[in-house]
Amino acid sequence: MTEFRMEADIIFESHVPDALRRALEHAGDDGFVASMPQLLHARSHAPYDNIIWNTWFTSNSEESVMTTPAGNRVVVGVHGGGIFASPQRFERVYRSSTARTNPEGFTGQYAAKISSREVRDILEGRLPDGTEIPIYPFREFKAGIVDLPMRYGVISDFEMMRQSKRGYDTFERLREEPNLVVRAGGVEPLGRYLDAAQKRHGTTVMGNWHPFNRINPDQAQTRILFLAGNRGGLGTEDDDDHLYGYDAEYGMGGDASMHNMARYVAIAPRNVSSSLRYLPFQPG
Repeated sequence: MTEFRMEADIIFESHVPDALRRALEHAGDDGFVASMPQLLHARSHAPYDNIIWNTWFTSNSEESVMTTPAGNRVVVGVHGGGIFASPQRFERVYRSSTARTNPEGFTGQYAAKISSREVRDILEGRLPDGTEIPIYPFREFKAGIVDLPMRYGVISDFEMMRQSKRGYDTFERLREEPNLVVRAGGVEPLGRYLDAAQKRHGTTVMGNWHPFNRINPDQAQTRILFLAGNRGGLGTEDDDDHLYGYDAEYGMGGDASMHNMARYVAIAPRNVSSSLRYLPFQPG
């Protein structure tokens, strides 16, 4: 009898589009590339010596700042692949002119500019690949959604998100941070992850990084989310506002440059009977 199991592999490249391309190919039609809630879920259920805790990862999640047709500034978080669900969309940004007046390309702080059509479509739950996803208002999302799909979005008030402390904060305060509630996939998943992270580190604070208080919110823009990690969780309590980068345990980041290297996790079904992984090589 053929048995299949979902297996995860790390896909690392120095160029984000190449990393995403390989990750999507590895996942195939029956797998997926891990979003931020999925990465946090995996960490919450993994021993602390597992690599999931001991290095950084790029998530298949994004945060977009935009203005609604009614004139309200909002942040739309999408998990499971949104505007930047394809390597081609990343390449368009990378290859665009850096002129400030160019409607595509990077902002001055290396977020990705997005078009008015992309803004309109994502607000209505339409993705570039034709997929339609639910977009939940933050208040409804925080109250709890039964049976969340793998791909969905959350729309939040920009001013509310901007007021989240940027930097290191106590675990108790982080449990109520709207920014992290959206990133983690809800209040309960966030609580489970914070419990696991605090127990591992034995510390009192964790980093919560966002760009909302240092950007021009009238420029529609998108960033992808990163999850920090290093061996042993060293540096978790640094509060000098300088501990960030690939080798630092800075928590969750949504303010990094879109022009970066990437480390995705791709999950796909694998045939156990044809794999060496599960064979008993040692007799006895």
